[in-house]
Amino acid sequence: MLDPTSVAAISAVLGAVGAGMANEAGKWAWESTGGVVRRIVGREVPAPAAQDERDDVARMMHERIHEDPRLAAHWRSFASRVGDGGTGPAGPVRSNLPASIRFFTDRKEAMKRLRREATRRADGRPRAALVHGPDGMGSSTLAVHFGAQSAELFPDGRIYADLGGGRTGGARDSGTVLRVLLRQLGVPDEEMPPATEQLGESFHRRVADLELLVVLDHAYSASQVRPFLTSAPGVFTVVVARNPFPGIDAVRVPVGPLTDKDAKRLLTDITDKSTVAAARATLPSLLARCGGSPYALRAAAHQLSAPTLPPRGAGTDGDPVRGAAEDNYRLLAPESARLYRLMALRGWPAFDAAIAARTTGDDPAATAERLEDLADRMLLEHHGSGTGRFHYRPGVRAHAEAVAIREDGIAGCSAALGRTLIAYADLAASAAHQALPESWRVPAPPGDRAGQRYEDRGAALGSLLVEAVNLVEAVRCAEESGDPVTAVRLCRALWPLQLKAGHHEMLLPALRTGARLADGPDAGALQAQLAHSLTETGRWEEAEEAARAAARAEESAGHKRGHASAVEFLGLLRLRQWRHQEAYDCFEEAGGILDTMGAQDEGTGDVPRAEALLERHRGRALRGLGRREEARRRLETALSYFRPGDGAGGDTYNTARTLTDLAETWLDEENTGAALPLIEAAITTLDDQRAEYHLLHLRRMRDRCVTS
Repeated sequence: MLDPTSVAAISAVLGAVGAGMANEAGKWAWESTGGVVRRIVGREVPAPAAQDERDDVARMMHERIHEDPRLAAHWRSFASRVGDGGTGPAGPVRSNLPASIRFFTDRKEAMKRLRREATRRADGRPRAALVHGPDGMGSSTLAVHFGAQSAELFPDGRIYADLGGGRTGGARDSGTVLRVLLRQLGVPDEEMPPATEQLGESFHRRVADLELLVVLDHAYSASQVRPFLTSAPGVFTVVVARNPFPGIDAVRVPVGPLTDKDAKRLLTDITDKSTVAAARATLPSLLARCGGSPYALRAAAHQLSAPTLPPRGAGTDGDPVRGAAEDNYRLLAPESARLYRLMALRGWPAFDAAIAARTTGDDPAATAERLEDLADRMLLEHHGSGTGRFHYRPGVRAHAEAVAIREDGIAGCSAALGRTLIAYADLAASAAHQALPESWRVPAPPGDRAGQRYEDRGAALGSLLVEAVNLVEAVRCAEESGDPVTAVRLCRALWPLQLKAGHHEMLLPALRTGARLADGPDAGALQAQLAHSLTETGRWEEAEEAARAAARAEESAGHKRGHASAVEFLGLLRLRQWRHQEAYDCFEEAGGILDTMGAQDEGTGDVPRAEALLERHRGRALRGLGRREEARRRLETALSYFRPGDGAGGDTYNTARTLTDLAETWLDEENTGAALPLIEAAITTLDDQRAEYHLLHLRRMRDRCVTS
C-alpha cells in the first residue's frame, strides 16, 4: 500500500485535486490544499500547474512532513478529506454512433480490413484505422456501419465525435472534442478537468481498461487526431477523413467509387428491379454522372423513371455530389430554392426553422415544412433524430453557396447573412437575460426584441446550450463581415454559459474575438468574461492580463461596479494560484472602489450583495494565510447577509458556501465539534438545490467529523 506521505502519493493527491476543479467542491478542495501546503512548507508556495511542478511541491512537503509528525498527521487527515477532488464514479458508457443506413452496398474488403485491425493481437501499438474517401463516397457511413455490425467486439460501448475538419462550422479544438467523448463515457461536465492537458489524461485513464470503439469523423491532420489515440489494448480508433494524411500509425482503408455493378445493385435496393429494368435507356448516363458516389445515387434514384436526364448547369465541375445537388435544386419551388441558397452562406453547424425564417423573412411554420422537404430531397440532413435541426453535407453546401452568389448577388447574400446574425444575436440576448435576470453583466434586450419567453431559467440556459456552437460561429462571422457591434453583443450573451455551464474551451475563441473588438463600456465587460474562462481553463498568465485590462477599461469608462468586479476577478485568480496575501489585497481594493459609489453610479443596487461576496472572499484569503480567527469574523459577516431571514439577501446557495468555508476553518484546527453543526446546516440549506457535488463534499467532511 502506498504511503500517503510519500512524494508519489502527495503528488497524486495534488494532481487529482487539480483535475477536479470543474465543480464547486473541486475548487474548494484546491483552495484548501493551498492553505495546507502553506502550513506544511512554512511559506507561500505558488500553485503548481504541471506534473513537474506538482512533484517539486510534493518533495518540499515530504521533507517537512518527515521532520514533524504533527504535520504528517495533518496531511493524512486532509488527504482523506479531499479524496479524489470531489469526483464520483463515471456512469455507464453510451453507444453514441449515428444511425447506420438500410442499404449498404459493397465495401466488403474495407469491412474486412477494419475487422482485422480491430481484432489483431495487442502489441503496444494503438489499434487504429484511417478511412478516407471523397465527399459523398460513404467513408463516414462505412465507419458507422462497421460499428453497428461489430457491436460484439466492443462490449463497453461505441463512441463518436465529429472533429469538423472540412465540414460545417470549422474544426473543433481538442478540448471540446475530449469533453464530447468523456460525456459519452459517462463523465458529467462537473467532473471534467478544466484544462485540455488534464482532459486528455482523464480520457486515456478512463478508456485504459475498456473494450471500446472510438470513431473520429471529419479529421484533417495527424496533430488534430493524436490526442485521442491510445495504446489501450481494448480500444479501436477509426479516423475518417476526406484525404489520407501522414503522421499517424494507422491502417489505411480507402473508400472509392462503387463499380457500375454495385451502383446498379444500390439503385435496385432503393427502388425495385422493375424500375431499374425499365430505365435501360437512361441508366448508363445516370451511372456515369453519379460517378460511383452512394450519395449521388441515392439523390438521383427518383430520376430512373424520367425519359431523359436534365442537362447539367455550369459549376458542378464533374463532381457527383454537386451534380446531384444541382439536379434536385432545379426541382424546387422558388421559396424552397431561396431557403436552400441563403442558409448555405455560412457553415452553421446546425440550424432550425426559427433562424431560417428570420434569414428568409418567411413564416416559421412554412419554413419548417420546406426544411423537411429539402431533407427529403437529400439537400439537407437531419441533425439528430427529432430535433428539428438540419445541416448541409459539405459538397451540397458548396453548391448552394455558389448558386446563391450567382442568383442573389453579393448584396442579396450580404443582407441575408446579416439577418441570420441578427437572429442569433436576438436569440442569445433574450435567452441570456432570462437565464440570469439579476446579472448586470447580461444586458436586457430592447422590449421590441425580447424574443421567445422561456418556461424558467433552466429552459433559457438550455436554449443557449443548444445554440452554443452556432453562437461561436456567429461571432466569427460577424467579425469577418465587419460587424463588431453584433459580435460584441453575441459575446456579452455568453456569460450564462460561462457561469452556469462551463464550456470554456468552446467559448474561448469567441471571447478572444469579443475582447479584441469591444470598445467603450463593453471593453471591460468582455475582458472580464475572457479572464473568467482563461482562469477556469488554467491559463493563468493570460487570465491576469485580461483581468488587468478589464480593470483599466472599467476605470477609464468610470464604471465603478465593473472596475470593482474586475479587481475581484484578479483576487479570485490569486486564490486559485495560492497567492493569498495578494488575493486579500485585491479584495480590499475592490471594496474600496465600492465605497466610492453613489446614487448616480450604475449598479448601486447590487453593492450590498457585492460587499457580502467580498467579505466571503476576504475570509477565504485569510484562511489561506492561516489567520483563521479573522477569517471566521469575515465569513460570519457575509453569512449575516446571505442567510435567509438574517439580512437583506436570502441567498441560499451563498449561505451554504459560506457555512462550508466556516466549517473548513474549524477543520483546519481539527476542531470537529465546531465544524459539524456548520456542515449539517449547510447540508440542510442545500436540500432540493441540485448541488450534488457540494453535498458530496459536505458529506465527506461530515463523515470525517463523525469518525475522528
